[in-house]
Amino acid sequence: PGGAVLAIATSPGTGDYVRRQPKRLAFSGYEWDVREIPSDRGGRNDYDAANAWTDADGRLHLRLTRRGDHWTSAEVILSRALGYGTYVFTVRDTSAMDPAAALGMLTWDDSGADQNHRELDIEVSQWGDRSIPNAQFVLQPFYVPANVARFSAPAGTLTHSFRWQPGRASFRTTRGGNAMGSDIVARHEFTSGVPTPGTERVRINLYYFRYAPQPPQKDVEVVIERFQYLP
Repeated sequence: PGGAVLAIATSPGTGDYVRRQPKRLAFSGYEWDVREIPSDRGGRNDYDAANAWTDADGRLHLRLTRRGDHWTSAEVILSRALGYGTYVFTVRDTSAMDPAAALGMLTWDDSGADQNHRELDIEVSQWGDRSIPNAQFVLQPFYVPANVARFSAPAGTLTHSFRWQPGRASFRTTRGGNAMGSDIVARHEFTSGVPTPGTERVRINLYYFRYAPQPPQKDVEVVIERFQYLP
């Protein structure tokens, strides 16, 4: 007690709490934990482990789905940190994705908020507004105008990537399945405020952007063909 705290009381609880191991799946030669707890990314979102799976060909499927009147999102989290290097995500056509849905491919450090959680983002979304481009490269904090590079992601399979180096993060999107292909859709380099590695892990998520003026009109599914990391 003291200051604004008037009193402290402790009450014994009932029942047993058992910490469950997260669902884990294999994708592109890596182990990924499947999110099952809520998040405030894009507003309050619930996550269902059933919304993330791999098919017989090893491709990762993420689904944003409505069950009754309740929307649930999907996220997978790499089981370990990788640090500096090149991160590559090959994604099937997202050009017709509902504007209230958002696909994120990013690094995020749960262990601390220093260096803006070491977050580097590739995001595909129109954030509820069909009039704006549907993709962006982001260096956090996003509210600094120079930290966001928006572009239009065309139809077809695209490969999104970023090369993370000391003091530099170079982003690139190309058509097809080759990160170094010559058919470049967009590229951008950030050289200020680039984080250093810590315990960040790669995340791939598909969620409902809750600040959109209207909810998704139907379920959304995204297919990630491959993830690659090159030191």
